[in-house]
Amino acid sequence: MIVVTGATGHLGQLVVDELITRGVPAGEIVAAVRSPEKAAGLAARGVQVRRADYNEPESLAAALAGAEKVLLISGSEVGQRVAQHRNVVEAAKAAGVRLLAYTGTLNADVTEIMLADEHKATEVVIRESGVPFVFLRNAFYFEVYSANFPAALEHGALIDAVGDAQLSVATRADFAGAAAAVLVTEGHENKVYELGGEPSFTMAELATELSRQSGRTVVYNNLSVAEYAAFLASVGLPQAIADIFADASGGASRGDGFTDSGDLSRLLGRPTTPLTDAVAAALKGLG
Repeated sequence: MIVVTGATGHLGQLVVDELITRGVPAGEIVAAVRSPEKAAGLAARGVQVRRADYNEPESLAAALAGAEKVLLISGSEVGQRVAQHRNVVEAAKAAGVRLLAYTGTLNADVTEIMLADEHKATEVVIRESGVPFVFLRNAFYFEVYSANFPAALEHGALIDAVGDAQLSVATRADFAGAAAAVLVTEGHENKVYELGGEPSFTMAELATELSRQSGRTVVYNNLSVAEYAAFLASVGLPQAIADIFADASGGASRGDGFTDSGDLSRLLGRPTTPLTDAVAAALKGLG
């Protein structure tokens, strides 16, 4: 039995879809979710839905009962994630799980960005638990950038602080495919995968492609980290979160958002989604 935590989230839903596509019977998949009522669609497909709150160890013990493999999708509550993840790890160990996959961040062991701190700490917790693991260190999601397309098209600019750095950005669907691959195949125990799209691209190249496909002129406006943090706060992000995101862009400008490992395409068994296709899909989604 395979348990996917956070299965109603953007990534989790795609992982469940991939598992079913790869032939895993729906009844052998557990969607471990905080709000089971939000998983009605998964239940209708035959997926087991179990309540699981990262803050409630007793719920995690019940959710992971009988699990052979678990995908721990990192939580979203910055500042609380290490304790939350530890609860899942302890439940996985108690359940005798034979593989715990964890979605972390690219180059987690060497990057100095604030966003990586909790991922680094979680990796330590998992290693010390003795549970066989696989670390899925995901690069930035393309959807994080495409969420800014409407504003970019309106104002004629993509705004960030990554300079001319190469970014190994990939779609959520690609990352979901990799996660599903390690859950349905063998030989991944105690492996670390640096997952990123190929080829990489710069923000200027993204702006050029967006311009080409939309028929509107969009340029890349590069800010300093401090300027970008102020900009993010000005559009509604809490200052603390704006600082973390801007700091991550600063790390990317130093190369932390790039990998040439080839791990993602190897796990997928195909090339990662090209930039042209990702932009086209995003624009189509705008209607």
